[in-house]
Order: sequence, then C-alpha cells, then structure tokens
Amino acid sequence: MSIPLLDDYPMPSRDAFPDNRVAWQPNPARAALLIHDMQRYFLRFYGEESALVRRLIANLVSLRRWCKAQGIPVIYTAQPYEQSAFDRGLLNDLWGPGLTTADPQLQQIVEALAPEHDDHVLVKWRYSAFQRTGLADLLGELGRDQLLIGGVYTHIGCLATALDAFMQDVQAFVVGDATADFSEAEHLMALRYVATRCGSVTDTASLVGSQSRSLTREWLETRVRQLIDDDDTLDPAENLIYYGLDSIQVMSLAAELKKRGIALSFEELVGTPTVDAWWSLIEQQRTASREVVE
Repeated sequence: MSIPLLDDYPMPSRDAFPDNRVAWQPNPARAALLIHDMQRYFLRFYGEESALVRRLIANLVSLRRWCKAQGIPVIYTAQPYEQSAFDRGLLNDLWGPGLTTADPQLQQIVEALAPEHDDHVLVKWRYSAFQRTGLADLLGELGRDQLLIGGVYTHIGCLATALDAFMQDVQAFVVGDATADFSEAEHLMALRYVATRCGSVTDTASLVGSQSRSLTREWLETRVRQLIDDDDTLDPAENLIYYGLDSIQVMSLAAELKKRGIALSFEELVGTPTVDAWWSLIEQQRTASREVVE
C-alpha cells in the first residue's frame, strides 16, 4: 500500500508534448508558481542516482529563479509528518500511512529548492493543492489567476491540481519537463489530459528562455554605450563610473536585466562596474540555472 520503487525514464521533451486545446499564454503579472510536493520522502522512491530527479530539480531551480526575476510569487505544498487517521482519510486505503512512519527529516523540501523568506508554504492534505490549503484564497489575495505547476507526481497531485484550478477559473500551466511521475507512460498520459481537458502544457525553456535568449554580450555592450552616451571605443575592463555611469542608470539596467530573466541586484552591479564583470555575473547565473543539480 505504499508508493512503489520507481524506475528512471527520460524526462519528456517538448517534442513529445501534446498539442494544447487552448491558446493561453503565461503572463508574469497574472501567474504564480506552484512547486508541488518536492519533499525528500516522495523523491526517495526514485533512488539516489536518478537522472530523472536531477533533471527535475535542475529545471525547477531554473524556473524558480526566472519567476523571482519576473516578480512571480512562489508557492510550495508539503505534506506534514504528523497526520491523524482522520486527516489522511482515504489516502490510507491507497497509500498506507505515508510520512507518518518515515524519518521526520524526509518531510523537508529538497535543499536545492528550499523555500525562501518571501515564499508561501501550504500544508498539503489531498491530491489537489486546492483542498484544505487556502490556495484559492491566496491566489485571490495575490491577484493571480494563472498557476504554473511543477513537481511530483505528474499524474496524481499535479494533474488533480490542474483540474481543480480549471474548476475555479484559474488557468493552469503544467510545466511538462519540470514534473516527474511513476513512469513515462503515466507522465505523458497526464500531460495529454491537461492539454486537452483542463489546462495548457509548456516546458521550462519556453518560459525561462523566452526573454533571456535575447540577452547577448553585444546587447549588454550596446546598452551600456547608450547609458553613458559614448560611441567611442569602450574598454570592457574599465570601471564604468569613470565614463559617467550613475546610480540611476545602474538601477535602470538592473530592471532591464530582470525582464530578461537575470536577477542581479544594484549592489552586485555597482560592486564590479565593468562590462566584463557584468557579463561574467550574467553567465554565472545562466550556468547555475542550466546545470543539473547533483
């Protein structure tokens, strides 16, 4: 009656995704990100060396970074360690006692995705993240009517949440390569159901890369030249303060980078005010988003 040991399978790519019945487009001003049940307990069934889990976490890290750069709220669900028979209800019949007989540390969300101070963490009781959690009210308070969904398991909680969102007129976007499932067949089945019955299926690159792909070294140098109003030869290693760059211009550049998915603070930019140093910071952030979490 427990979750079975789960085999690795290739993370589905966009080429394998079904066609969406709707033409919804994620809007950072309307969206919230839901990181669904990414607790050590649920991931342990894949084993220690799961390439699927590493890709899942890497994509969610990248997605969360992009969301924070866009001002998109991040919401987590996590089942509690202590659950009474009443609280678990029919879950006991299908899955047994769950977390209640496991190591308490397994209730923790994996370290690479640990919630930050401005995130929202909801206690989870049923498949759908809307049941007994206050998620609907929270989305209303945040002024959000779109929900980006990633986590585990695709055909259980992620699918149930997407279906429940539809019932409440919230547009659900399941990020197909930022969820994992019992098997590839069940994963793809869930994506087909979402795409044709209750939501939209997208992928990490389409969200994260939609604006950051336009951010090149050439763009950065051109934008800096515009800010300092200097068409002469720009030394990329020279302190830009010497060219007349001021704090207002630095804040403007930080806002433009944020729109392109790169979250660099004013302090980071003024700490090393050269084109070379700024491009290095951009590349470091991109690498951190792309790399597979070990």
